[in-house]
Amino acid sequence: MFGKVYAVGLFGMNAFLVTAEIITSRGQPAFDIVGLGDLAVQESKMRIRGALSGMNINISGQRITVNLAPADVKKSGSMYDLAIIAAILSVNGIIPENLSDCAFLGEVSLGGSLVFTNGAIGMAIEAKKRGIKKLFLPAQNAREASVVDGLEVYGVDNIASLVRHFTGKKPIAPADAYKPPESVFETEDFEDIKGQHFARKALEVAAAGFHNVLLIGPPGTGKSMMAKRLPSILPPMSFDESIETTSIHSIAGQLDSEKPIVAVRPFRSVSHTASAVGLIGGGSVPKPGEISLAHNGVLFLDELPEFDRRTLEALRQPLEDGVITISRAQGSVTYLCDIMLVAAMNPCPCGNFGNPKAKCTCTQRMIQNYLGKISRPVLDRIDIQAEVPQLAYNELSNMQKGEPSSAILERIQRAREVQKKRFEGTDIRSNSRITPGYLREMCPLTAEAEDMLAESFDRLGLSARAYDRILKVARTCADLSASEVIRKADIASAISFRSLDRKYWGG
Repeated sequence: MFGKVYAVGLFGMNAFLVTAEIITSRGQPAFDIVGLGDLAVQESKMRIRGALSGMNINISGQRITVNLAPADVKKSGSMYDLAIIAAILSVNGIIPENLSDCAFLGEVSLGGSLVFTNGAIGMAIEAKKRGIKKLFLPAQNAREASVVDGLEVYGVDNIASLVRHFTGKKPIAPADAYKPPESVFETEDFEDIKGQHFARKALEVAAAGFHNVLLIGPPGTGKSMMAKRLPSILPPMSFDESIETTSIHSIAGQLDSEKPIVAVRPFRSVSHTASAVGLIGGGSVPKPGEISLAHNGVLFLDELPEFDRRTLEALRQPLEDGVITISRAQGSVTYLCDIMLVAAMNPCPCGNFGNPKAKCTCTQRMIQNYLGKISRPVLDRIDIQAEVPQLAYNELSNMQKGEPSSAILERIQRAREVQKKRFEGTDIRSNSRITPGYLREMCPLTAEAEDMLAESFDRLGLSARAYDRILKVARTCADLSASEVIRKADIASAISFRSLDRKYWGG
């Protein structure tokens, strides 16, 4: 007897359709699975036997061969269990043979229950693309997969309920399409920030253009406080952005079963003790790191110079490209990581270098070594630098609240709408991602602005990358002012956000 059913595989973010072909014949009893499966796939034989024996279905006397096609693509994980069981039930006449419009995915326990499977939403999207009409998967994944429009999703508790569904004894109702509620990031408000007008403006520009930003100042001046309030002025995610981010969190196993869709922009705060693998991603079967989990949101690195230098250098390529590729023997995995990097640091080990209100106890060599942990290529990828000085007593004791996040967000959303219209027909989402081919077209300058930029380029010794990033930041400043062209004031603002290069790094 021959039969086949469809499954969906996953390697990194790359989902692919798999055909589970099965043939049963007379001969020496055996159960073989071929098709380049890893250890988890081979171990599925024991799980499948246990699950079927609990239903009094004995396959020990059969010679079974299962081929997971395409046979030249590596199959990893336990998500093929349900498809293999469906194929066995089909060739044995327990469920209908024609399952051509169905796909099955999920791990099965020895008792026959289905276990939560990571990456379900990405596999559901691929199933829909490949013409699958009905998707059967663990009940715990049903809400997550139901977001995919045009696909009937059936949440299965155990193998017995699957059999009852196909025999008509107790059909499983398709899961209702999950609609994520309108969510607001639960965070403190910008109105709590006292003083620090330059840093507040820098964060507003950064949020409007999705630019990377570095905050420098003595300990206790509010660098972390401001960074953690940044999500309150970021515009809501689009549906496509939400699906992209959810796919990554699903692969990493970090979805909340009650809220299976990531509806607010991520804010990932990473300790300086994080390894390169934890930050970038990795493992024998590469999993996404913090930089990918922050996709479409904020990656916050506090105490930046305390990170291992090699770890920081590993950020260079993904910050530039918005994707991270991890290569292993079995293949390469690419994860999205279009993030807004927000970093905070002290200017020296003791924190008081350049602080007029406290004495620095560090030697010049100590300061140089400390700042030298951040290389010029990494600095070049940070569009905006803002100093966060120590406040005077009258500023701290002032009871008047600052401008609230809601007012700042209104300006940012207007600027984002301008960008949305500008980038229609392209893959660009924000000013920070304007590609070199579009730079001059999308960043027109007045004659005065052109002269200022030319003079600053020679005087400051800017790199080509720094030149591009100043143009992009100036474009955002102009958008916030509702100006179609970049003016002299916009160039001046963008250059002022690069002034700390000269103060701290001598560049």
